[in-house]
Order: sequence, then structure tokens, then C-alpha cells
Amino acid sequence: MDTRFLESFIVVVDRGSIAQAAQVQNLTPAAVAQRIRTLENDIGAALISRSGRTVQPTKAGWAILDRARDFVKQVSDLQALAAVDEPSGEIRIGASSTAIAGMLPGILQRLSGKHPNLDFQITRGHSGQLYRDVMDQQLDAAIIAEPSFAMPKACGWRALRREPLTLLTPSDRPRQAAKTVLRNNPYIRFSQGRWGKQPADVYLRDAGLNPAVRFELDALDAIAVMVHEGLGVSLVPDWAPPWPEDLAIRKTQVGGMTYARKTGVIWLRSSARLRLIDAFLGEAAAV
Repeated sequence: MDTRFLESFIVVVDRGSIAQAAQVQNLTPAAVAQRIRTLENDIGAALISRSGRTVQPTKAGWAILDRARDFVKQVSDLQALAAVDEPSGEIRIGASSTAIAGMLPGILQRLSGKHPNLDFQITRGHSGQLYRDVMDQQLDAAIIAEPSFAMPKACGWRALRREPLTLLTPSDRPRQAAKTVLRNNPYIRFSQGRWGKQPADVYLRDAGLNPAVRFELDALDAIAVMVHEGLGVSLVPDWAPPWPEDLAIRKTQVGGMTYARKTGVIWLRSSARLRLIDAFLGEAAAV
């Protein structure tokens, strides 16, 4: 049984679509469908059922799904452990939308250039979910905002960036002190759910400010666009470029580095793919 076919089955289930699975695996939908058919013939049971454009596992598919995940992971771990000279195999990396656009491409470019036998699985998400995925060993490493709580000793952490708190205002507005701007304009709040303390909220509390919240969003680029449209002002971390293009916004740092957000990489020290993770960390630090 070819483990690549099991991987295709898992991706189809996770994405709910053969077409989306094909995009993830850089294959044609026909090739993914053929892999599933071959796997079903090997196992002797139908594993997925189609309803329109969506796909769901059959009872047999659900029955083997967890074992299939474990088996694929174990095979990947064996490949990583056996690569004593040159890191090879798959490394599963998680990152936020802004980190995927701003930080990850440079890291992956260097990493793939030095270690051509590495394969990458990239997952986008919020810091809280990515942290849980690392702890559950669904990801090997993730680029996240540093949490406010003490991480377990089983975790490794390496800071990559300090992102100072930045006030965003429409560029056609008169320049005013940050506190005046925040008192007199609708406020667009950047929220990461329950993931630690928000530097902007801490700054507002320390400054004795309680701006009128108009919107609350978890997407930094969307906040920048809303400020451009004159819908309000916002306090956000100065995330790694690129920012959305052609925006008429003014960026003003507030609070110095006291309220900066730290972004870094988290991983499990006991991971079987530690050599792959070390290679990733080395290029992340260089970038």
C-alpha cells in the first residue's frame, strides 16, 4: 500500500473536496481520484462518498481515518530519523496569515535551497489553535504570537520579531497626538480571541483610554483596509511586510517597545522530527 494514497485520502477528508485536495497536493483532481480508487481496491471498501462537490468519509472511511493519520505520521517520522546526513521528509509548519505572507516565504526559500529533500505542509491559523496543534503533534512547529502564560518545559520557543504597537489613521487626517485620535474616533479593535493579553488593550488601559469600538476583527490586513476607507482608527502590531498595497494610511508607533508583540517559533523538544525543526529554526533566525 502506497502511503501517498493514504495521504491523499486524509487530505480529501480534511478539505471535504477532491479539487481542494488536488490543489494542496499539487496534483490534478483526476490523479487524486485515482489514488482514492486504488486505495479503496487495496482495502476492499468504499472510503468516501460524494454529494455534489463535497466529499465525506463512509463508515469504513471513518473507521480507518485515525489509524491512517497515525500510520502516515509514523512513516514520516521514520524517514526523518533515518536521514542522518541530510534532513529529508515532511515538516509540518503552522503560521498566521500575515506570517505566511511576510515571514514564511523567505524562510522556505532558504530552507528548500539548502535541503532539497524536505517537503512542506503549511497550515494557516490563529496563534491559539496553532499552539494546540503543536502540543497535539499535528504540527511540528508554528510561528505564533508569544502567549502571556508560561509555556510548558516540553516546548521550545525562539523569538523572531518584536512588532511595536502602531496607530493606524487615514493619511488625509490632520496629525494629532495618539491619545487625542483614540478619544475622538471610532476604534477598530484587533482581537485574537482568548490568546493571551492584547498589547493594544494593555496600552489603552495604562493610558486611561476607552475608545468607542466600532468593529472587532482578527485579520490585520482587513483592519488596514478599513482604516484606509475611513471607518475608524486602530492599534495593531507592526507586522512583517507585505502590507496591503495602495492604502492611504499613516502609521505611528506608540508606547515604544513596551507594548510590542513578540512573534516566534514554538515546537516540541521531544519531536521525532527535531533535525528537520532545527534546520527550519536555523533559516528562520537567518531571515
